[in-house]
Amino acid sequence: MISTITLDCVLPRVFAGMEYSDPVKSSQVWLRTLQFQRTGSYLVEAESGTGKSSLCSFIYGSRGDFSGRILFDGVDTASFSTSRWCELRCNALAYLPQDMQLFPELTVMENIAIKNRLTNHRSLKWIITVLEEMEIADKANSLAACLSIGQQQRAAIARALCQPFDYLLIDEPVSHLDERNNKIVAGIIGRVAEEQGASVIATSVGNKINLNFNTVLKL
Repeated sequence: MISTITLDCVLPRVFAGMEYSDPVKSSQVWLRTLQFQRTGSYLVEAESGTGKSSLCSFIYGSRGDFSGRILFDGVDTASFSTSRWCELRCNALAYLPQDMQLFPELTVMENIAIKNRLTNHRSLKWIITVLEEMEIADKANSLAACLSIGQQQRAAIARALCQPFDYLLIDEPVSHLDERNNKIVAGIIGRVAEEQGASVIATSVGNKINLNFNTVLKL
């Protein structure tokens, strides 16, 4: 379990030398001491190019091109082994990247099954029920490449929820969804996070996920 995630003077290396310039100077995230609590929910609002996707990748451990430190319960993630990261990504950290990373040559169910086989967390009934709620159950056996972008986004969200997590990182999760589907997806994410006593950290440029966030930060 991860109770706290702390950013200690974190800055993407691409912004080196820009410490006293916008957007870094006005950021509530970069070069700050910032703590995310497992009991909270956070929206990070950003303009394009300010590093929102980088932030998610840094916390998830898939990128390390930053200065400063990221700590899980006070332990610097720079000290984590590959096996430790794999354990965390199966049991503590769930991630929906902006590009969704679906395998286009696989069906929706096959894409979801890849994650679920690693975690053994969800039953087939649960998965089908969620796809029905998202109104893409009829696409379960369709190739991901044949879906609309909005349908792909919903399939990727269902896949992200097929694991236990303390923190759900979602990067522009509803950028391709209309208001109605935004509400449906937000309801599912909020329900699952509450069931697991978990935190949601969402990033947004424009279309915001329809969740009640405890904290809103400007990147």
